[in-house]
Amino acid sequence: MSLPRDIEPLAVPPGTDYAMNHAVETAAAHGPTNPWVALAYLVAGVFFILALRGLSSPATSRAGNRNGMIGMLIAVVTVLVTHSVANIVEILIAIAIGGLIGFTIARKIAMTQMPELVAGFHSLVGMAAVLVGLAAWMNPGAFGILDLDGQILTVSRVELGLGIAIGAITFSGSVIAFLKLSGRMGGSPIMLPARHVINLGTLAGIIALIAAYAMADVAGPGEGWMIIAIAVLAFIIGFLLIIPIGGADMPVVVSMLNSYSGWAAAAMGFTLGNTAMIITGALVGSSGAILSYIMCRAMNRSFVSVIAGGFGADSSAGGGEAREQRPYKQGSADDAAFMLEQAEKVIIIPGYGMAVAQAQHALREMGDVLKAKGVDVKYAIHPVAGRMPGHMNVLLAEANVPYDEVFELEDINSEFAQADIAFIIGANDVVNPAAKTDKSSPIYGMPVFDVDKAKQVFFIKRSMGGVGYAGVDNDVFYMNQTTMLLSDAKKMVEEIVKALD
Repeated sequence: MSLPRDIEPLAVPPGTDYAMNHAVETAAAHGPTNPWVALAYLVAGVFFILALRGLSSPATSRAGNRNGMIGMLIAVVTVLVTHSVANIVEILIAIAIGGLIGFTIARKIAMTQMPELVAGFHSLVGMAAVLVGLAAWMNPGAFGILDLDGQILTVSRVELGLGIAIGAITFSGSVIAFLKLSGRMGGSPIMLPARHVINLGTLAGIIALIAAYAMADVAGPGEGWMIIAIAVLAFIIGFLLIIPIGGADMPVVVSMLNSYSGWAAAAMGFTLGNTAMIITGALVGSSGAILSYIMCRAMNRSFVSVIAGGFGADSSAGGGEAREQRPYKQGSADDAAFMLEQAEKVIIIPGYGMAVAQAQHALREMGDVLKAKGVDVKYAIHPVAGRMPGHMNVLLAEANVPYDEVFELEDINSEFAQADIAFIIGANDVVNPAAKTDKSSPIYGMPVFDVDKAKQVFFIKRSMGGVGYAGVDNDVFYMNQTTMLLSDAKKMVEEIVKALD
């Protein structure tokens, strides 16, 4: 075994057995233990914590992103400087290629595609964890995880098994989430027969294989089938866990997969002996889990049910079909403009339709015109509006909507009774009263905005033919005080702004 170039082998007295020689090499393989390395990783960890704190609010999100970038730069530079690498040129070329791809995607990606982009990036993190785990299993000496007998350490076997399993689940689950979020797969839950038995059996098989691999007496190619089986079963269960989850719960899924990717990175950090990966992975994993729990509470969902792939869901409860067409009232931009400028208080509820139409800038312009006319304008954001946590907040921030005009559901829901107009633009499930009344609905129990209490409701929707992402019709369309504005959201809002002028 060759040592990293920046580490000199320790002098070993004649007669010292192979085990001692091997122990010295194994300890050295982790790289230098310079205290400056630990300090650099600590500083990087602090920046990661500051990044998470900044991302908790739209007002500080840009600073949060910058702190995350600085922390990652410190971590990457520290690794390159303090570790011997086979070919620094190849690594720099790979970094350049990856950076160019990331830069290109960031410049070209539309805000409406952010949810599936996040899911796609999570899949890459998961696959990276799988590949690192397989590399460590195939060449354990290079990773410094051999014991004195030349076998992979028991604790390292557990880390390898968990890292590969979590990474594979993250990859396949994120791929399914990407397909659902991008419209390549339907948003309705896909319920397989005996799915709970299959899921529990597959999970039990993964745990049993990891335990068997950890306790195996002899390391070698004969154990390869265990690692391969762990990876295959994990890929399968990642697929099985996500397909039963419907569109209404996809924001929770994105957050949950983010947590999985963090734990996969942390597991690989232990295998690599890299403190920065452990800290970063633990931060991402724990924050993603906490966010998922908070969102489940906001949706009145069981956290265990969602992470278990809709465990306990009734396959007959899907609302995949629209109801029979009922009479509704249709209006125009002129009608809406007249009522809006007569109002004293207007609450705007944005949804995914606004994102699809890229109507956030026109909406902000409409809000500015109304405020200039003395109208009290507020924006109501549901925790699961859009396709990922904070989706609507990001869009409104992009349009420079003042942060003090944006309110979460629990802070503004009581104000609809005093509102003259509830202006719904592209939202559906988050204002659907079926969540409160219809126990057969897939969104039953999810807190929704009480728009039915407003004096007047304007609902922008492309057509009456479609239903929400959860696949259920909406009684708000047919209320006496509701006027449907059937058009592209951006076009309709722009017409309202012209009529207001």
